[in-house]
Amino acid sequence: MSDILASKELSYFVTYGSIVLLKMVIMSPITGFLRVTRKVFANPEDTVGQNVKVIRNDPDVERARRCHLNDLENIVPFFGLGLLYALFSGASISTLLWHYRIFTVSRLLHTIVYLNAIPQPSRALCFATGLAVNISMGVQILMNNFSL
Repeated sequence: MSDILASKELSYFVTYGSIVLLKMVIMSPITGFLRVTRKVFANPEDTVGQNVKVIRNDPDVERARRCHLNDLENIVPFFGLGLLYALFSGASISTLLWHYRIFTVSRLLHTIVYLNAIPQPSRALCFATGLAVNISMGVQILMNNFSL
């Protein structure tokens, strides 16, 4: 068991998994910052002491929220698949590392593109790249471990 925990595969997963999880965590303060600076609050109790109305449809706040939701839809599966990939895929270190790198870069670029409203197909390409990595890892895990 200690060999597994000290493996290069797991070490790379921890590194790249931490990067994308931290990126996802940072989306909450970004959304909060946009809410406060634009005085856009979703709940009445959030406006205590301020003379503002509850607004739920600011385009910048909603853009940050949607970006964060997209992270939840993509980074959470990466975390599961990436861990299984490190442990059970049988992939070479190089292949594993490139899967992790491509996914991480695609998610970082996705956030930059999304928050800055860069025209399509830039966001779709970033999303599709990350999705392709997740699918590739899942297929390889199944192919290496398939048994009935």
